[in-house]
Amino acid sequence: MREEINFWVPRIGKEECLLVNRVLESNYLNDGNITHKFEQGLVGLLGCRYVVAVTSGTAALFLSLAGLGIGLGDEVVVPDISFIATANAVTLTGAKVVLADIDYRTLNIDPQAFASVITSRTKAVIPVHVSGRAADLKAIMRIAGEKGISVVEDAAEAFMSRLNGRCLGTFGKTGCFSFSPNKIITTGQGGAVITNDKKLHIRLRELKDQGRPRRGSGGADIHNAVGYNFKFTDLQAAVGLGQLSLLSRRLKKMKRICDIYRKELNGLKQISLLPFNTAKGESPQWVDALAEDRDDLYRYLLKKRINCRKFWYPLHTQLPYRQDDGRFPVSSKLNKKAIWFPSAFTLTDTGIKYVCSQIKLFYSSR
Repeated sequence: MREEINFWVPRIGKEECLLVNRVLESNYLNDGNITHKFEQGLVGLLGCRYVVAVTSGTAALFLSLAGLGIGLGDEVVVPDISFIATANAVTLTGAKVVLADIDYRTLNIDPQAFASVITSRTKAVIPVHVSGRAADLKAIMRIAGEKGISVVEDAAEAFMSRLNGRCLGTFGKTGCFSFSPNKIITTGQGGAVITNDKKLHIRLRELKDQGRPRRGSGGADIHNAVGYNFKFTDLQAAVGLGQLSLLSRRLKKMKRICDIYRKELNGLKQISLLPFNTAKGESPQWVDALAEDRDDLYRYLLKKRINCRKFWYPLHTQLPYRQDDGRFPVSSKLNKKAIWFPSAFTLTDTGIKYVCSQIKLFYSSR
């Protein structure tokens, strides 16, 4: 039997172990100098002024909204197709989640759907760059700017993906990243908020660390504002720094994986690969597609030991945010077709071609 093909596999190597051991030997495991070094590394990579490392991508979204003063009585627009964390971060602030339908071409938020749900209480919109594919930021930024609405980018799946030469996450008031195990780099759990706004950066630091704008002593510290505990740790940062040493190689591999899928599945009418403009800097986190008879395809591939992943259920179908399907015709239709194919950077060219051959075999047999 052929070796199992994984949807995704995190990889930790010798460099991460070496750096973690140095932190252990230092006997300082909290949010300290190594975390600062990791943050500065991200500043250089992403081309922004400030990075605040936090406990998760969800925390990054929550702190972004809280830092902008969003709370009870406010509304935040979220795309109907996203991991539920995007909506949950809004709920955590006390604000109301307002769902908007998606663009059938990209599975990202539809700018016109966003515009249609704006009210006098709309304070922010969270475009999600699904699988690393840029949302229509030109239209979203224009609509938001006309209404005085803050843009908080959910770039959890878009680390180092670019639009017109500029990293996703750097267009809005903030950009939010995740370093969970199924991302291009991982720190186990963890995330980051990026911004170019100095005042907002100070507020994010306060919110992350019990109201302190800089690292405290744990004793007689001044707390000028309400804050929480969303501190990163030097242990996580050590893993992150080790992962960054492999980033360039991994990004190149992810683009190659996408290109092979596109070449091998070209002309297969039952499969529509979602677009990635790799020539202009978009970097796929995962390869996603719209597939006819998706559920049958999914089960067939599992029998062949090929692990795929169905897309999230639309947020409007989840109990905390339930609404009528009729309000979201595009997400309701496309969710039944959307699938992620194996996208691990450990995949060989031969492995990808085998996956594609099995997809073609499935459809030819029908």
